[in-house]
Amino acid sequence: MLKLNQITKQYKAGKPIFSNITREFKPGKGYGLVGPNGSGKTTFLRVLSVNSFPTSGSVMFKDLDIHQHPVQYLKHVGLVHDEETLPRHLTASELLEWIVRSRKLWKDGDSSDQINALLDKLALEERDEPIGTYSTGMKKKTQIAAAFIVEPDILIMDEPLRGLDQSTREIVFKMIVEAKSKKTLILMASHSMRSVNEIFDEIVKFPL
Repeated sequence: MLKLNQITKQYKAGKPIFSNITREFKPGKGYGLVGPNGSGKTTFLRVLSVNSFPTSGSVMFKDLDIHQHPVQYLKHVGLVHDEETLPRHLTASELLEWIVRSRKLWKDGDSSDQINALLDKLALEERDEPIGTYSTGMKKKTQIAAAFIVEPDILIMDEPLRGLDQSTREIVFKMIVEAKSKKTLILMASHSMRSVNEIFDEIVKFPL
């Protein structure tokens, strides 16, 4: 569960991006963030993924203040950012191995098979080429694989379907639905109306 306690985010003098938000996001639920560009969706997700600090207030995951204990918190989180922030000189396979090893989840043999199976599902044939050579769609597939490989408690995704072909979108939809069935909390900004019925239990409209 994520619990927000009077969260405010303001970059400069004037009107805040959002203010005094107090609410809970529950395990196994899907929350869709909708609203026009510039309405605060990405900023909100950046706060929940500790890429940004709130101006005031706190966000709790279980007993952790996520901004005071980001390392412990992020062990439970899978992230798909709107920006392409991936190490250019690693391959997709190497990136996923590094993520699994960094969270001390590596199992000889089993983890390699799990990585290959996930990349097969996403049809990322270029898994052993440097990420810097990837197209936009290939980078998005890599981001999605990186988010799902550790079977996180929370998935935070900003437009995860952007840049994907239709067949890959179908696969990712199914992956999200399956994760939700395993009690993963889904927080996702998306313009896809299909997501409303299949993934989201609640729509969070921006600006807040």
